[in-house]
Amino acid sequence: MDARIASRKGQRKAREKRMTAGDAVHQGPARYGRRRTGAGGRGGGGEALLGIGAAAAQAGVSQRALRYYQQLGLLTPCSSTPGGMRRYSEADISRVARIRQLQTLLGLNLDEIAIVLRHEDRMAAIKDAYRDEHATDADRRGLAAESLRLQQELRSTVQAKRAAIDSFLADLDERILRTRDILEGVAAASPARED
Repeated sequence: MDARIASRKGQRKAREKRMTAGDAVHQGPARYGRRRTGAGGRGGGGEALLGIGAAAAQAGVSQRALRYYQQLGLLTPCSSTPGGMRRYSEADISRVARIRQLQTLLGLNLDEIAIVLRHEDRMAAIKDAYRDEHATDADRRGLAAESLRLQQELRSTVQAKRAAIDSFLADLDERILRTRDILEGVAAASPARED
């Protein structure tokens, strides 16, 4: 058990080292500074935090899905207890809703969702940096250019999905027409019944 906890702590530290303000997958700009909370279940802002069971129920997913999203880097619980129990905030629940929306609405797979979320997170960080009173005009131009590039990449992802759906619909329309032609041919070949 101790080896597993040490391994998790080592993985968490390695992940934190890899994270930078530019490419971190997080819940929003305020999430860079993670705080561990005690067993009281309150976040830094006094918000009530949910255990994994309650968070899964509220988000409409299984506990296993939350763990899997965390494993993939799509979701990071806002805190954990000293015993390692995950605690989820309303922002975390909203994040899960966004993941589900991207899956159902756009049909994105989890790898594509990771890219979308990373871009959205970076754009939120860009927005904060742009509004920083110490940002120069050159900084703001660079941030705006980066934001534009990210938005164009997101649009390309959605456009590719749309093209795939359009192609699928065109194929389906062709099959419907062929089936109607077959049905009409069978109806025309059958002698009319007289009652």
